[in-house]
Amino acid sequence: MATSGAEFLERLSSRRRPHLPETLSGTIRLDLHDGGRTEHWYLTVYDQGVDVTRSPDDADLVVRADREVFDRLADGRTEVVQSLMRNEVTVQGEMRLLLALRRIFPGPADARHPRDVARESLGR
Repeated sequence: MATSGAEFLERLSSRRRPHLPETLSGTIRLDLHDGGRTEHWYLTVYDQGVDVTRSPDDADLVVRADREVFDRLADGRTEVVQSLMRNEVTVQGEMRLLLALRRIFPGPADARHPRDVARESLGR
């Protein structure tokens, strides 16, 4: 069953995320547009953790998109930079936090590490 962006963010815990850089800290506001209304999600990134609240407060990075785009991000069906390149997402602020957002949302279910792909192609 598909996970909505809101469900994903509600379940996002503040547990340690070793894939986030240790020195990264900042705030990210996600604006999910759905028809005539907008939901605001506020992520605080610090010490390899992420706290999630609901707030329209200013943030270091603001990411805006339709709900459907956030749903695809939460499912791993698309990636935030791909969505940015397709003009499905707009961003304003510190781009280094956009790269952190890539590590917060799941990747595609069939994604593989480039080293594994290279080993397979070499028959190792």
